[in-house]
Amino acid sequence: MLIIGEKLSIIAKIVREAMMKKDKGPIQDIAIFQWKSGAGVIDANIGPAEDGGEDLMQWMVTAIQEVVPLPVCLDTTNYKAVEAGLRVHNNQWGRPLINSTSNDPERFAMLELAARYNSQIIGLTVGKGGLPADAEERAAIAADIMARAAEYGVALEDLYLDPLVLQVATSQDHALHVIKAVKMFQELNDPPMKTVVGLSNVSNGCPKHLRPVLNNYFLSLLMYEGLTAAIADAHEISPIVKTIDVLLGKTLYAHSYMEM
Repeated sequence: MLIIGEKLSIIAKIVREAMMKKDKGPIQDIAIFQWKSGAGVIDANIGPAEDGGEDLMQWMVTAIQEVVPLPVCLDTTNYKAVEAGLRVHNNQWGRPLINSTSNDPERFAMLELAARYNSQIIGLTVGKGGLPADAEERAAIAADIMARAAEYGVALEDLYLDPLVLQVATSQDHALHVIKAVKMFQELNDPPMKTVVGLSNVSNGCPKHLRPVLNNYFLSLLMYEGLTAAIADAHEISPIVKTIDVLLGKTLYAHSYMEM
């Protein structure tokens, strides 16, 4: 399973301050740690970035790829910032990933960028009509996004469907809807569609000591249903991913499987 290292988020104080000061040190240290912990992509979450977003995303992508040989997930709703990041992305380390398009017409343009820059893209199964009620509604939105991706020239194998993880503390029933949706999404196409979740969303608002417990058990259930990727802390979930892959027979067991 692909881990998209999530720790470079403007929500985190140390990251936000480094972004404001254009201080590469903390950004690169976190990126290296996520890479060494097992991430295959580094998420660069700059928020809406309405002012200076283009410059900030270019700076982030460049800073990350100076020290880490991985592609970057461009995580912002700012179209111009995404395009700016795509322009400087070093594709030698892999194709970039856009986070994200959705069923909101304001986000359709992200598909045009994905097609033009040969990028992969996340399709978040939500639209202007509000949160999806259940797995079936998520699957219906996913089908719309798939059709739209084809119209824009984005190959379905370049689309990751995101079932929208909500807080278990306030939306407990949605945890099961997300698990069911991950399974349903794969049945929408042959070969199966790729799936991704923002894993830590499930434990937002919960006590600190419970967060890794909720994250890791939720991940186990999602992987059993075939989850392809997770935006998460690679250091926290990498041992879980390796162990589940062994137990599901996706990786051959060896006493040293944790080091592989």
